[in-house]
Parts: sequence; C-alpha cells; structure tokens
Amino acid sequence: YTTLFRSTTQRNCSRSAKPRDERYKDPIKHSRRDLKDLYEDIKKELWVSTAELKEMCEYYFDGRGKALRPVLVVLMARACNAHHSNRREVLASQRAIAVIVEMIHTASLVHDDVIDGSDSRRGKSTVSRMWGERKAVLAGDYILSAASVALARIGNTTVVSILCQVIEDLVRGEFLQLGSKENENERFAHYLEKTFKKTASLIANSCKAVSILGCSDPKVHEIAYEYGKNIGIACQLIDDLLDITS
Repeated sequence: YTTLFRSTTQRNCSRSAKPRDERYKDPIKHSRRDLKDLYEDIKKELWVSTAELKEMCEYYFDGRGKALRPVLVVLMARACNAHHSNRREVLASQRAIAVIVEMIHTASLVHDDVIDGSDSRRGKSTVSRMWGERKAVLAGDYILSAASVALARIGNTTVVSILCQVIEDLVRGEFLQLGSKENENERFAHYLEKTFKKTASLIANSCKAVSILGCSDPKVHEIAYEYGKNIGIACQLIDDLLDITS
C-alpha cells in the first residue's frame, strides 16, 4: 500500500520543475507528526476494567500495522484545510477521524479472522486463535462500540452518518464475499462491489468526513470521496493479486 501511495505521489510531483528534494516529500514522513501517539490514543479510547478484554482489544494496536488509513486521512485533511482556509494544520476533529478509522479497520480484521479461520496476522497469532472465536467476536464488537462513542463526541451529524455507513458496508461486503456469480463479467462486477464495501468504503468515507470538517465546498467533498474510493480499490486489487501470485 505504502509503495503504491509513494509512487503515485512521486509520479505526480515529477511534473514539477523544482529540484527533486523540494518537489517530492515522503507522505508517510509528512504525516508522522499528526499521527504521533496514534496507538496510545486508541488505547485510551479502549479503556476497560476487565483485564482479559483489555488485552484482547489492544492486541493489534502494537504499532506493527501500516496505519495507511490514518495517513490518508490526515493528508486529505491537510489538503482540504489548505484549499479552504490556507491552513495546513490538522483539526482536532479530523485527527479524531484518523483514530476512529483505525479502530473500525482493526475491529473488521478481528471479525475477518474469525470468519476466515485465520491463525496468524502481522506475524503473530490472531485474537481468535489466542482467546477463541466467541471472545474474539466480542472484542471486535467492543472496539466498534468504542469507535462509535468517539465518533459521537465529534458532534457532527453528517460525519456520524457517513462513518456509520461504513459499518453497514463492512457487513454487506462480508455477505458478498460468501457468494459469487456464474457469468464472468458479473463475477468481476460482484468482486468490485465486494471490494468497495469491505475495503474502499472506509477510506472513501473517512476522506470525505475530514473534508467536511475542514471545507464547506461540496465539490471538494466529492473529490475526497472519489480519491479514497479509487485508492481503496487499487490497494485491494494489488493485495489480492499478491495473494494469488505469492
């Protein structure tokens, strides 16, 4: 994912006549300041008195993930803020979206591992293998509930509605993954719809959410959404291709 994001940025920036070190900035490094203590902030949202549930919920928030979605969110926030008000700082509400997005994504991974019967993720045993499937489902549910509470605190009903749509899409995407189509063209359309709901919807709608929080222009909101949608689908296409060819 990060290779795709870096290469896309570099290709776009290469059209400039500026010296190489000025025209291209690593997007991951560019977002580092805004995402400092990301996982610690997530763990604060997951405060729970039950030791076992706490350990299960925090299990994947160990800093080993790519954090691609939070990176995209804060970079989109910076772009929208600069466009609308010429300010490059990320708003607190936009930073909160980055936290919430990573929580929703991770909850979906916990549930995916149960559905797929996976034994390992990110170089270690899955939550479901460590604690069992029933407890894993509850841990995923708890992460989603904590993300929902954090989302409600933002206080923007439009943003709440947009990100609630993501959760609906995740469930629908899982159901689509369980089925297929007979016709080859229908199969690919089915695959793209599943890919959007399971992967791209979260990126598209989170990019749209931060654009709404930083800019009042509906055209910008749609551009942010389409950018996130296309990046999300592209990332999943590459991921699936690597699974087939590896």
